[in-house]
Amino acid sequence: MSEDTFISHLVELRDRLLRSVIAIVIVFVCLFPWASDLYDLLANPMMRTLPAGSKMIATGVITPFLIPVKVALMAAFIIVLPYVLYQAWAFVAPGLYSHEKKLVMPLVVSSTILFLLGVAFCYFVVFGVVFEFVNKIAPASITVAPDIEQYLNFVLTMFLAFGVTFEVPIVVIVLARMGIVSLEQLRTIRPYFIVGAFVISAIVTPPDVISQLLLAIPMCLLYELGLFLARFIVKPKVDDGEYRSLTDQEIDKELDRADAERK
Repeated sequence: MSEDTFISHLVELRDRLLRSVIAIVIVFVCLFPWASDLYDLLANPMMRTLPAGSKMIATGVITPFLIPVKVALMAAFIIVLPYVLYQAWAFVAPGLYSHEKKLVMPLVVSSTILFLLGVAFCYFVVFGVVFEFVNKIAPASITVAPDIEQYLNFVLTMFLAFGVTFEVPIVVIVLARMGIVSLEQLRTIRPYFIVGAFVISAIVTPPDVISQLLLAIPMCLLYELGLFLARFIVKPKVDDGEYRSLTDQEIDKELDRADAERK
């Protein structure tokens, strides 16, 4: 019986993964005719800072075709991301308690929005500042002509760094809500987090102070935002006349105890 249940779960997981892949492929096929335009849009922050008449270069034989295709595939995944997350949610939802369902769905939606906000912040703010700074300090004896493949790799790295950075409030809220770390402990480690934020920004961003500050400062501000929001999400519980956090593990134990009593 348990083996049949396990196999049925695998079949359901396969079906949901297949639906997600099919959705990505369909959107990709629709975007494919505009793959070059999508790359031009992605390259716009760099092109605005280059001298008039300058262009990027492609050193590979099939790079002029392959890179726009990758950009179209990335755009298709971002567009279909809500549907992919819905499939993931529909797969795990039957095994969750009611209070977990109420918590997980808002976290999935908010984490997606925050990740996209991080990508947008990187594209509209960070790229313009960083590229302008780099091109201004470039020696007059050279011609700046970035390779399109290296540019795409740089952009994806920066998008990932800023997208993950904007997830900091979610991480703080989950840690506090699950009872892994208390709010008091999170406030205590604030100085260490600030130092860690600047270390991480120095590792993942280009070696210039501006881009490092543009990553470290939002990370610190988002940490404070997570602490502020966690105050309203962590539920108080009276215990021996004192208030403390009601963790999800405690909720599960209470629900299991109630089910046992009913049986």
